[in-house]
Amino acid sequence: MSASGNEPTEALKVRLSALLDDLIRHDGFGSLSVEVRLLKRGQKEVIIDCGKQYRYVIDFAPG
Repeated sequence: MSASGNEPTEALKVRLSALLDDLIRHDGFGSLSVEVRLLKRGQKEVIIDCGKQYRYVIDFAPG
């Protein structure tokens, strides 16, 4: 996988980590959900829902 192919995956990980940190620091209730959908052409769509939705399309190698 090329370096540019890793950028969406790294952005997804950074966003997920930041949202989790925000929820832990929040003075109250919060929820976080992650949904992964298989797309065509070796891609997945990852949807992070934490009040707002963040959508990423990442490349993956099956198996």
